[in-house]
Amino acid sequence: MSQEVRELKPKALWNYFEDLNAVPRPSKKEERVIQFILDFGNSLGLETVKDAVGNVRIRKDATPGMEDRMTVTLQSHLDMVHQKNASTDFDFLTEGIRSYIDGDWVKAEGTTLGADNGIGVASIMTLLASTEIQHPALEALFTIDEETGMTGAQGLEAGFLNGDILLNLDTEDDDELSIGCAGGIDTLVELDYNEDILPQGAKGIRISVNGLKGGHSGMDIHLGRGNANKIMNRLLFETHERFGMRIVEVDGGGLRNAIPRESFASVVVEDADGFLNHVQDTAAVIKAELRSTEPNLQIEASKADASGKVMALDAQEKVLNALYAMVNGVYRMSTDIPDLVETSSNLARVVIKNGHFNMQSLQRSSVDSAKEDIAASIRATFKMIGSKVKHEGSYPGWTPNPDSDILNIMGDLYREMNNEEPNIMACHAGLECGLLGTHYPEMDMTSFGPNIRNPHSPDEMVQISSVQKYWNFLLETLQRIPVKQ
Repeated sequence: MSQEVRELKPKALWNYFEDLNAVPRPSKKEERVIQFILDFGNSLGLETVKDAVGNVRIRKDATPGMEDRMTVTLQSHLDMVHQKNASTDFDFLTEGIRSYIDGDWVKAEGTTLGADNGIGVASIMTLLASTEIQHPALEALFTIDEETGMTGAQGLEAGFLNGDILLNLDTEDDDELSIGCAGGIDTLVELDYNEDILPQGAKGIRISVNGLKGGHSGMDIHLGRGNANKIMNRLLFETHERFGMRIVEVDGGGLRNAIPRESFASVVVEDADGFLNHVQDTAAVIKAELRSTEPNLQIEASKADASGKVMALDAQEKVLNALYAMVNGVYRMSTDIPDLVETSSNLARVVIKNGHFNMQSLQRSSVDSAKEDIAASIRATFKMIGSKVKHEGSYPGWTPNPDSDILNIMGDLYREMNNEEPNIMACHAGLECGLLGTHYPEMDMTSFGPNIRNPHSPDEMVQISSVQKYWNFLLETLQRIPVKQ
C-alpha cells in the first residue's frame, strides 16, 4: 500500500482503491472481500444484502431534487487476476498489493495491480459514501468471480436488481463507450500417459521461456504478442526426434484469461551440446519473428541433472503434435465492426508431469455459433490423441444496441466535455453485461472506464490523469440521467 497513491485526486476514490487492495481477493476465494464490502455498506447505514452466490447489492436513495430520475445500477466485480513475476516474492492470499507511482501511472511491485476492476469498485464506494455528490437513486452491484467464469453474474437471482440503467465500470480506454462484448468458453484437456525410466546415458536439460509481455487474452490478443506455451512447444516439437529429446516435465502459463508469459521444461537428450546449439539457433529465429512485439523475450537452455521418469514416446509425440496444431490467437476478424476481433483462442496453461498432461484454454467470440465452432475444433484435435476434453464456464456475448438512450446521452456528453468523438465500440473481452442482459433484457447498458494497460499481467498500470477524466465523466453522467417516464 502507498501513502503517495492515497494523496492522488480524487482522494476518496484512491483511498478506497488502496483499502480494497489491502484485501486479498482472488477469484473463487472472495470471502474476505465480500465481507469487506458488506461491512462498508452496513457502516453507511445503507440497505446491503448478499445473494446466494456471493454478489453484494447496496442501495442508496436519490439526493434531494433528483428523486424523479431513473434508477442507476453501478456495477463492478470484486475479484482480480493474480499474476506475478517469477522473481517476485509475494503471497496473494496473505499480502496486500504494493502499489507505487511512476510518472502519470500507478503500478504494482512485480504483481498485477488490481485496477481491473478495483478502480470501478472504488468509484462506486466513493459515490455511496459521499454526502456531497448529487445523484439519482443508486443501486450498486458488486459481482464475484468475473475473471474465472463470471459465475457471479451467471448466478444472479431474479429480481435482485431494479435499476433502469446499468453502468458497467470495467473497460480500459477512457475514450471508449462499450456497447457489446465477446462471449467465452473454457476448453479443458486431460490425458494420463505412461512413463519410462531415464534412457541410458541421457543428459538433463532445463529450458525456460520468459520475458514476454503477456496481457489480457481478449483485449490484447490482436497485438501479436508471444505465447510462452506455443514457443516452448515449438522448441520441443523440433527436437523430439532429431536429438532423442524426452520430456520429464513441462509447466507453462497460468490463468486461462491471461496470455502466458513464462514456460519451463525439464528434458533429457542424447547429444546435450548439439541440443543446446539448436535451441540457441531456434531462439534467435523466434526472437527475430517477435522482435517488434516482444523485445524482452528470453529463451534459455542449460545442462542440468537428469532425474525422474520421462514421458512415454508415443504419448509425447501425440501431445506435441496436438499442441502444435491447436488454434491460438486471432482466428477471425469481425466483418461487421471494423478492427474488432470476432473469434480467438488462448492456449493458457500446459502441464506435463508425473504421468498426467493438462491443458487449459479459453475461446472467445462475439458470435455464439463461432465460439462453439472453434471450441469444437480444439476438442476434436485433442480427442484424436485420446484425451478427455470438457467445456465449461460458457457465457454469452453482449449484442450491441447503437440506439441505446444512455449511449446517446453519454456520447453527447463526451463530445461536450472533451471536444472529440468517443470511440463507440464492442470489445473482444468478456463483460458481465452479456449475462446481466439475459437476466434484465429491458435494462439500458453501457460500459466505460479509465486507461488501464497490460491487465492480467504484472505490468498492469492505470493512468492517474485518465482516472480524473473518467471520474468527472461519471459524475456528469449521473447529473444527466433522465426523468422516469
